[in-house]
Amino acid sequence: MPLPPAPTQRAALLKPDAYRMTVFEDDEAAEASAAPPATAAAPTRKRAATKTSAAKKAAAPDTAIPSGAGRSTKAGVSAAPAHSRARPADEGAVRMRPAVTAVPPAAAPRAAPDAAPRKKRAAGPKKMFVLDTNVLLHDPTSLFRFEEHDIFLPMIVLEELDGHKKGMTEVARNGRQASRTLDALAAAHGSADMALGLRLDSTGQRAAGGCLYFQTAPLNYQLPSSLPQGKADNQILGVVEALRKLHAPREVVLVSKDINMRVKARALGLVAEDYQNDKTLEDGDLLYSGSLALPTDFWTKAGKNVESWQSGVHMYYRISGPVVAQLMINQFVYFEAPGEPSLYARVTEIRDKTAVLETLKDYGSSKNTVWGVNTRNREQNFAMNLLMDPDVDFVTLTGTAGTGKTLMALAAGLTQVLDERRYTEIIMTRATVSVGEDIGFLPGTEEEKMGPWMGALDDNLEFLAKGDGGNAGEWGRAATNELIRSRIKIKSMNFMRGRTFLNKYVIIDEAQNLTPKQMKTLVTRAGPGTKIICMGNLAQIDTPYLTEGSSGLTYAVDRFKGWPHSGHILLARGERSRLADFASEVL
Repeated sequence: MPLPPAPTQRAALLKPDAYRMTVFEDDEAAEASAAPPATAAAPTRKRAATKTSAAKKAAAPDTAIPSGAGRSTKAGVSAAPAHSRARPADEGAVRMRPAVTAVPPAAAPRAAPDAAPRKKRAAGPKKMFVLDTNVLLHDPTSLFRFEEHDIFLPMIVLEELDGHKKGMTEVARNGRQASRTLDALAAAHGSADMALGLRLDSTGQRAAGGCLYFQTAPLNYQLPSSLPQGKADNQILGVVEALRKLHAPREVVLVSKDINMRVKARALGLVAEDYQNDKTLEDGDLLYSGSLALPTDFWTKAGKNVESWQSGVHMYYRISGPVVAQLMINQFVYFEAPGEPSLYARVTEIRDKTAVLETLKDYGSSKNTVWGVNTRNREQNFAMNLLMDPDVDFVTLTGTAGTGKTLMALAAGLTQVLDERRYTEIIMTRATVSVGEDIGFLPGTEEEKMGPWMGALDDNLEFLAKGDGGNAGEWGRAATNELIRSRIKIKSMNFMRGRTFLNKYVIIDEAQNLTPKQMKTLVTRAGPGTKIICMGNLAQIDTPYLTEGSSGLTYAVDRFKGWPHSGHILLARGERSRLADFASEVL
């Protein structure tokens, strides 16, 4: 049976240079070259040999669909590049493509991300960190915070960890969690030799790329005779000294929360560092303040592009320009310049390069008193707008003593509980950390035990009920202390685990003394309709091992900034008395 005539018309469309081509120079041709392997063209040639009309219909889809595509459907043909559909599917073109697609173009982008992290980790030598016991007791997840570096645990650290596991304190809970973590790492490696190290990412912690080593054999070291050999800290220093000689020139670093331990290590010529991962900020001055001053030439530069409209009692401004990049949702902005009208507004929307500002309610005016209280400065007015906004569920207030944090929170809470009936009751708690020596156990019920810690509550309630805040014009203002106290519950933080607060107004006082874990425990108690206010002075931290950078209040401010249902304000000016203001500055 004679063969049908060859498709000379289609072959003529292919230039003679194409037969000598080895690599497509243009990007589209390279993309089309990834489509069919040589084996995919065999059925096309077979169909062309049996029936020319079928070959004309099947050649274009077979050669145009990229590798991995489905059948030659209408959608599959339209997805291919236009030039690849027009390229003839003759034998020369099909034979040329395997040479081009020997290395699939899609493989290169997949290989690049895999290689990038390995190259980044190999940029410098891995360090070995020797952890002190207090690091594990401070943060039981610290094992996974050292990225690609290795960790070494001396045997005396395990002994001390075992000695702190009993009890219900925070240290005991952290010790038990650290022991469970070590047990999980050992179990993940089965019967493998622990002297070779345990991969820290074997339990799913992908951020840790190093290994964990235990002291499985005695190490030889020589310490000065002035250091007692039996003390645990000195044994750890001896292990660091031995590891430094054993792994030279690799850097061996001691990590400890104990200042004296680090001082002794440096005196012996050892490298020692503090555990920094628990610190939200290195410098307290970098903490988000919640407000931003607009430049004095703001209206001159941005005035032509500002849109304004009014909705209800508020004015709205849509602004653009470089200042938008510095703004966050619920951040306050203000414009004050001599001879020009002032602007006090809150950021309610950020979209692309524009932001919408909403003017504030002036609680400094006598028309807008909150339980008889008026704000006395700009930051207090910002704070009261947050406290009275039902759409803001979480408010943090920081500032020095006498800035009005507790008074404003209580006044806003009493107004919304007794007048507006927005919340059912006020729940107040605080961290029970003594400034001086502890006076021992306190008698009575939970609320009676918390009574001595709530002196600030009593002082502010006295002012709100009888003092300058008193106003007998409404029933709420003439309410007795018994009625007010019936709506205020004093709770201890020790019994908050597992609770859920529904439609409550929760005040957490002295929040600077909370750890990030305690802060998470309290904030996650909020149920539907609950509002939480955290207040504190970061300059008055009484909890051991807590600093301004590692406080739970700092942690909450940094994590919640920019969330549409939270707000923060740093109260800058004290309003208690001139004596208190001067003492805050000079003492």
